[in-house]
Amino acid sequence: MTLTTRLSLIALPSMLLAGLACRTVPGRDVRFEPTPMPVVRAMLEMAGVGPGDVVYDLGSGEGRIPITAAREYGARGVGVEIDPVLLARAQARAQEEGVADKVEFRLGDMYNADLRGATVVTLFLHPQPNLKLRPKLREQLPPGGRVVSYMWDMGDWNPATFRRLGRHKVFLWRVP
Repeated sequence: MTLTTRLSLIALPSMLLAGLACRTVPGRDVRFEPTPMPVVRAMLEMAGVGPGDVVYDLGSGEGRIPITAAREYGARGVGVEIDPVLLARAQARAQEEGVADKVEFRLGDMYNADLRGATVVTLFLHPQPNLKLRPKLREQLPPGGRVVSYMWDMGDWNPATFRRLGRHKVFLWRVP
């Protein structure tokens, strides 16, 4: 066995672990990274989330935003996630947190999601997906509906509110 072959065999497990950590799902524009809890709370506070709201989280990952909206703000939550493994984790967390009756997680593509039941939409995506979602947000959210984005703006949309939490940025827009 050559030195190159031995090094390749040694490196293989590391490459496989890295691939799992950064796994991609076909059709997915964004890699999963959880939103820090202080940011989750800031997003929900900025949007003025309360018991009458339905908070949709596009790319909901493990469900922390819909679960927190239900548990701490009395809202209903809907998570849209393309990765079935993350969706299963979110459903299990909702059960563990005692809010499974107030949150729903849907397996699907955020670009095809029906947002007409939402009063608040939360995003932690990237600039391109945010821009791609703008027409849907305008068409499907009611007047006064709120869009909150962690880290990324919406191009030339001027936010109603902007907050910085250390190195984190949170933007809020209201649908006219």
